[in-house]
Amino acid sequence: MAHRNGPVVPIPPVPRSPPIRPAAVIMPSVRIGTWNLAGRWSEAHRRLIEDAACDVWLLTEVGARTDLTSGHLVRSAAMPGTGGRSWAALWSREPLHAVPSVHEAAAVAHWRDLLLCSCVLPWRSARATWPDTAANVAGMTRAALGRLRPALTGSSVPVVWGGDWNHAMDGTEYAGTKAGRVAIAELVAEVGLTITTRDAPHRIEGLLSIDHIAVPAGWRVVSCHRIPAIDESRCLSDHDAYATEVGPGA
Repeated sequence: MAHRNGPVVPIPPVPRSPPIRPAAVIMPSVRIGTWNLAGRWSEAHRRLIEDAACDVWLLTEVGARTDLTSGHLVRSAAMPGTGGRSWAALWSREPLHAVPSVHEAAAVAHWRDLLLCSCVLPWRSARATWPDTAANVAGMTRAALGRLRPALTGSSVPVVWGGDWNHAMDGTEYAGTKAGRVAIAELVAEVGLTITTRDAPHRIEGLLSIDHIAVPAGWRVVSCHRIPAIDESRCLSDHDAYATEVGPGA
């Protein structure tokens, strides 16, 4: 067909550029620690924390005298009748941005692009001081988890959750209850986490840790180990510390 100004010349198609994909987010390796300080503090406690070289600590039973001024500390509410001992705390040399906690025994904050939660969960003799009312320890555990659930499942950023859960997550249950363990595992799965300390040993031979660190299931767990809380022959706490290093998924 003729055009009024001459024949139509076909226009070759413009080659398509490959789609532009956003650059992958590279997560550096992160070292996370947890330790129940049992309300104690000394220069030996400070040395253990500093020597472990963790980027962030999920602490529990943090005494009023605890002095970690080299970084940022976010505390939970105080345990009744303990002279100001916090149930839980978070510490890092990098800024922590506290968010309102949904439970007295939990400290919650944003750190980097993560939501951190350190908490204590009920143990067998906790009834006298525990803030939740229930018929038994398993019920107290479920009540505490129910209050924590909105903050953990509703987070728009990845979650790291840990602290003194007072439950071994495998093997013999000696501090909490089997029903409590099941409830914890269900919330861990609901949030999409993996427990790096599941198989970590307790200081008592044959038992497994009740202090835990849970990270997003897609992360790669590089290492996880127990740090004996001993200074020469003196026990710094009735709990050992634990540290885990995680990196981006494969």
